[in-house]
Amino acid sequence: MSGLILFDFDGTFADTAPDMAAAANMQRAKRGLEPLPVEILRPFVSMGARGLVKAALSFDVDHPEFETARQGFLNDYQLVMTTDTCLFDGIDTLLEHIRAANMQWGIVTNKHTFLAEPIMAFLKLPDCAVLVCGDTCAHAKPHPMPLEYAAKQAGYSIGQCVYIGDDLRDIQSARAASMPSIAAAYGYCGEHPVEQWQADYVAQTTAELWPAIKHAIGLTTR
Repeated sequence: MSGLILFDFDGTFADTAPDMAAAANMQRAKRGLEPLPVEILRPFVSMGARGLVKAALSFDVDHPEFETARQGFLNDYQLVMTTDTCLFDGIDTLLEHIRAANMQWGIVTNKHTFLAEPIMAFLKLPDCAVLVCGDTCAHAKPHPMPLEYAAKQAGYSIGQCVYIGDDLRDIQSARAASMPSIAAAYGYCGEHPVEQWQADYVAQTTAELWPAIKHAIGLTTR
């Protein structure tokens, strides 16, 4: 059966936390603050620059220094974003399963294009069928538009697609698009308990993704 497997990027497909945390700590250093451990910043990575600025500096969006810190974070992240970022263990094997099943895969992320494209090039995965970023469509996740756009661009119906993500917004976007969803509980996951997301499936490890995909897309054996 043909299918399109769509992944969120940060915390689902690639472990970007070390580089995102490094950029957040660069903002702390500029303000004379000691660095925070990656483990403290990791849960906020899926929330992007806004989440990391808040986690690192306690700046909400209405803080007078928030925008300066956000832009500074993005500038610093561009300098370090391919330092330690790598695929999660098991994703390579999962992609092999997807290819062997004659399915395709793609990325739908809220990361902006100027960040996502260079990292994808760094990871050297030329068979990505579609890359939809936070600035590709008029709306970002949790709106359904990015998932609907990804399916259309790759030539699939919504019913032929599965979306995998490690943030509540990912599952909300999939539900709004009527697309089967898998919660990546091994990822960053933010502040909301995975059990409350109402995902169709939950994968505690990357090894659990392929069985969940087969159920979600209607395959029985592979």
